[in-house]
Amino acid sequence: MKDVKCECGHVNPHGTVLCEACGKVLDENEKKNPLLDMRYEGSARRSQTYNKTIIDKIWNFFSSVKVGVWLIIITLIASALGTILPQEMYIDQPPEVYYEEEYGWFGKLYYQLGFNDLYGSWWYLLLIAMIGISLVICSLDRVVPLYKALKAQRVTRHEGFLKRQRVFGVNTHVNNDDFTVIKKHLKEKRYQVREEKGDILAEKGRFSRWGPYVNHVGLIIFLFGGMLRFVPGMYVNENLWVREGETALVPETGEKLYLKNNQFILQHYDKNKDKTFKKAIEEAGEVVKNYQSNVILYNRVGENIPGEKPKLEKIKDYKVRVNHPLTYEGYSIFQASFRSDLEAMTFALTNKKTNQAFGEMKINLRNPKSVYELGNGYSVKVLSYFPDFEFGKNGEPSTKSRVPNNPAFVFRMISPENPKGETSFVAIRQTIEPSGNNTYKMAFKGIETKNVSGFIVRKDSSLWAIILGGIIFMIGVIQGAYWNHRRIWVQNKNGEVWIAAHTNKNWYGLKREIETVLTDTKLNMPEDQLQTEKQDKEVV
Repeated sequence: MKDVKCECGHVNPHGTVLCEACGKVLDENEKKNPLLDMRYEGSARRSQTYNKTIIDKIWNFFSSVKVGVWLIIITLIASALGTILPQEMYIDQPPEVYYEEEYGWFGKLYYQLGFNDLYGSWWYLLLIAMIGISLVICSLDRVVPLYKALKAQRVTRHEGFLKRQRVFGVNTHVNNDDFTVIKKHLKEKRYQVREEKGDILAEKGRFSRWGPYVNHVGLIIFLFGGMLRFVPGMYVNENLWVREGETALVPETGEKLYLKNNQFILQHYDKNKDKTFKKAIEEAGEVVKNYQSNVILYNRVGENIPGEKPKLEKIKDYKVRVNHPLTYEGYSIFQASFRSDLEAMTFALTNKKTNQAFGEMKINLRNPKSVYELGNGYSVKVLSYFPDFEFGKNGEPSTKSRVPNNPAFVFRMISPENPKGETSFVAIRQTIEPSGNNTYKMAFKGIETKNVSGFIVRKDSSLWAIILGGIIFMIGVIQGAYWNHRRIWVQNKNGEVWIAAHTNKNWYGLKREIETVLTDTKLNMPEDQLQTEKQDKEVV
C-alpha cells in the first residue's frame, strides 16, 4: 500500500486520517464530521490499516482494548475461583486424593481444571502472558503513530483542521500589536511558542499524552516480575518443619543449606507480672508471649553423594522469633508455627483378669520395631502400624499420612501358654479383638511428645521488578491525571485572525486560559462548538 502525499508536500503513511504536518482531512468519511477526532491526531494505526496476513490478524486482535479488558476480567475471575478451596501448597496430602475426599465431585473437578495450583498452572501463566502481549501491542499501535504525528506537526495548519476544532473563532479585525500581546501572555502561561509566517502555535503539557503508555510500561514490568516468580529459584515460599534435635534440608536452596533445631521455646505472659495482659489472660487462660526456635544454619561442604551423610559447615547460630527471621543470601526463615508431635508410646502386656503386667514396651512412632521381647516367653509382634489411622471406604484400616497424628497398631501378643499368640487392634481409646475374647491386652502406660518448629522459607528475587513496575505505573497515573496537553493556534487566514484550541481534557481550564491570553487585545473569545451545538439542539 502506497503512502499518501498531502498538498502541503508531507508524505503520510497509508491510512492517515489527518495530514501529520498541516492537518488536512485525508479521509472522505472524516469530512462528514463537524468536529475532528483528535485522540491519536488522525494518525495511521497499523491495526486499522492492515488486515491481510496472519500477523496482521494477531496484531489487530491484541491491539483491541476490549480484548485486553476481557483478558483482565477472565484473569480476575480465575483468581477469585482459586480462593474457593485451599491451594495445593497449604495441604499435607496428595492433591488428587485430598480434593475429591474433602469436597466430592466439585473438588475433583477443581483439581482436574488446575485450580489446586492456580498460580503455577500453564493456562494461568498463558493468561498473564496474553495480558502482557496485549499491553505491548496496544501501546505500540498507538504511541508510535501519535509520537510521529506530534513531532511532524507544523505551525501553520489547514483551514479545515482549524474549523473542526472544538474551540474555534474568527476575528475580522487584525492588529499586529495583538499578536505581540498574545505571545507575551502565552509565555507567561508557560506555553512553548512557535512562529511560522506570522502564525502562532502555542503548546504545553505534551508529556501528559504519554501518561497512559507509561502506565502500560509499568504494568508490563509488573507482570514480568510476577512471571519471574515461576522461574526456579527466583521465588521461594516453602514450609519447613524441623523437630527438636534434628537437622533438615532447607528447601529450594540447591541442597546447600541445612537447619538444625536445637530447642523450641514457648513463653506465656504471667498475669501477676504482666498487668497489661491480666484481663486477656483471665478470659483466654493463656496468652502467648514468645515463639522462638534456637537454630543453627549449616552449609554443605563438597559434593552431595547419594546415600552418604552430607558434610556440614556451621554458618551461624540464631534465635528465630516471630517477625525476627534468620536471613542469609537472600533467604529468610520465619518462625510461623509449632506443634507437638507424638514421639513414643509405652504399653504393658497385661493379663485382663488379674491386671498383672508381664513387661513394658516403648514404641518409637517414627521407626517402630517389628518384635518386642519382654522376657520369660512373652513377646509382642507389630503386625501393622497406621501412623494417621482412619477407616477406609471399605471399612478397612488405613493411614492418611506418615505423620503419627493418630497412631494405631495390630499386635500379636505371644505368651508361654499361647505361643501362637492373640491378635488385638489398638488405637487411641479403641481396642478391637478380632479373634474373640483375649487373655491379654496391651495396656496404655504413657506417651512422649517432641516439639516441632514450623518455619516459612522465603526468597523473592522478583521483588525489584514488581516495585519498579509499581513506581513507573504511579508515575504514569500522575503524569496523565494532573497535567493535560494544550495547544492554541492563532493564525492569519485571508485577512482574518483565526483562533483554535485543543486539549486532551479539562476544556474549562483551557477556555479560562484563552480568556487570559486574549486580555488587552481586541480579539474575541472563540466559541466552544460542541457546547453551542448542544444548546442549539435543546432550543429546537
